[in-house]
Amino acid sequence: MTATVVVGLAWGDEGKGRVCDALAGDARYVARYSGGNNAGHTIRVGQEEFIMHLIPSGIVREGVVCTIGNGVVVNPEVLAGEVKSLEARGLEVRGRLKVDGRAHLIMPYHIALDAHREIALGDARIGTTNRGIGPAYEDKVSRAGIRVQDLFDENLLRAKIKAALVEKNAIISGVYGEEPYEVDGLVEWLLPFRELIGPMVADTGAILRGAVGRGEPVLLEGAQGTLLDNDFGTYPFVTSSSPSAGGVCVGAGLPPRCLGEVIGVTKSYATRVGDGPMPTELFDEVGETLRRVGKEYGRTTGRPRRCGWLDLVAVKYAARVNGITGLALTMLDVLSAVESVNVCVAYEIDGRRVEEFPVSQAELHRARPVYREFPGWGEDVSEIRERAKLPAAAREFVDFVEAEAGAPLRMISVGPERDQAIVEG
Repeated sequence: MTATVVVGLAWGDEGKGRVCDALAGDARYVARYSGGNNAGHTIRVGQEEFIMHLIPSGIVREGVVCTIGNGVVVNPEVLAGEVKSLEARGLEVRGRLKVDGRAHLIMPYHIALDAHREIALGDARIGTTNRGIGPAYEDKVSRAGIRVQDLFDENLLRAKIKAALVEKNAIISGVYGEEPYEVDGLVEWLLPFRELIGPMVADTGAILRGAVGRGEPVLLEGAQGTLLDNDFGTYPFVTSSSPSAGGVCVGAGLPPRCLGEVIGVTKSYATRVGDGPMPTELFDEVGETLRRVGKEYGRTTGRPRRCGWLDLVAVKYAARVNGITGLALTMLDVLSAVESVNVCVAYEIDGRRVEEFPVSQAELHRARPVYREFPGWGEDVSEIRERAKLPAAAREFVDFVEAEAGAPLRMISVGPERDQAIVEG
């Protein structure tokens, strides 16, 4: 038995939570391995909607154990709020959620620095969620971070915070003119979280390795998308972790030999939140239609998402980076609202046709999409459960995307409900 990884093939918001929920029906463990509460997964179960920012979406499946891995950065206030909110809705959470003691904490000064930096960058801003994710990862890499396990040794916690504040307060007060943070205040903020988090703390990597060794099904839930990967994404307009499949090994503690299926998820069109290049972005009525029909507003920030046509140059690149073995295509029902459908099959850069995703940041900014046009189908597909029963034009579109992505379709979502999907393979 090997683990299954679900990754986004674009800039996040591809519908990974929807796909993970479907796969979690056969899973015993669902693990989160990167990012923080800058991500949001939405699950619809009947008339209920669950939005998770830190806790894996598998928590809505009875009996599934969920883990927050060492590669995640955790805002303890957000985690506590999410646990209590889900429990208030009748879910059993604390007995099924495990948090790795090596995961780093997002501190109030991380959030403050994140916001101030974005303001200072002006028009060159990254478009972060202002949740403190980047600064928390910076401290992790510079060996100045506060970890979950530090909550349970007050002397060590105080010493680490005191050391961190030497630099943080110099910046917050000296550069941004804000009041400095105090050690006592931060410790008093943190210590009450020990009661809730303490019973959840574990070596989550050992849990997952043991599960794979026993032949139990494990699902790895990606956050954000490959084009936001700190190495392989549209740098510098990226996140601060590795949401691609390679991030599983360092973020969840699973060795490469434990990884089997890699399911890549893409919408039937493209969206992006935040700044940075997006070659197929639409600024016309069609883009507004996609946003309106698809309800394209960020679950974490509430910001309207930038909308455009499906970019197969980017999708194929992300598929190769992750080595996907299967493809999930989401939001097909949204395209029923447009008269015709375009798919980007190449870029034009400085008069040249380019079919490979550019490594050069400058070239990507100059890229113009080359489209292949498909006829629209203009009819509701939300009740269809077999690929063969899709309208002919929709099948032509789906078949083309599958062939170009180079991996068999495992799932096509045709609506937000749990059962509104065509499942294959």
